[in-house]
Amino acid sequence: MGFIKYIKDEMRIIKERDPAIRNSFEVFLYPSFKAILRYRIANKLYRKKHYFFARWLSQRTVRKTGIEIHPGATIGKGLFIDHGNGVVIGETTIIGDNVTLYQGVTLGGTGKEKGKRHPTIGNNVMISAGAKVLGSFTIGENSKIGAGSVVLSEVPANSTVVGVPGRIVKRDNVKIPREDMDQIHLPDPYLADVTSLKKENEYLKNEIKKVCSRFEEIKSTCDKLDELDRLLAELKRQEKNQVS
Repeated sequence: MGFIKYIKDEMRIIKERDPAIRNSFEVFLYPSFKAILRYRIANKLYRKKHYFFARWLSQRTVRKTGIEIHPGATIGKGLFIDHGNGVVIGETTIIGDNVTLYQGVTLGGTGKEKGKRHPTIGNNVMISAGAKVLGSFTIGENSKIGAGSVVLSEVPANSTVVGVPGRIVKRDNVKIPREDMDQIHLPDPYLADVTSLKKENEYLKNEIKKVCSRFEEIKSTCDKLDELDRLLAELKRQEKNQVS
């Protein structure tokens, strides 16, 4: 009964989050379904200290689905991995309930820490394609990580993060005060920075032009003074000759 309930739950989750599904039985074709089911088995083996068999099952799953979930990871209910190829979930990762991951997501460590070295993902978090979350910190619940982002530090709940390194551009679903550069419903802080830099660059160019113009005026004045000094020296020389 537990297995049947698990399949029904997976059918419901996939139907809710993937508009491509047309038939309930398609759930058996989803790499996410296969990978998470095998992870549940491998995780039980891992917790009973059957490490070799747990890793063996995990590695077979990688070859068949392209999804690598370490059997030591802790995963709550309702995880959905869309497409899934290239997804990596590290050993000490903790994932809450109703989390959605897209292809190419990495929940990894920095390679320097011991013990808890992978991220903790709160409930109802969405991590978009190609995003990397690296280190032992928490992504707060109801947060969104934009595609291709690299997150290296704590993210508060109800936040939206984009960029490399990841920067928070929304909190509690309200934009952090900055120029409104909404790109596909996610602000683009880098475009805002580039625009600001372009404005500053134009300002500096204009200031340099003013300095150069002033320098030319000063140089012209200096040339006139030099000419005046030359004429005065010539007059003094002539007066000296006349006196002699």
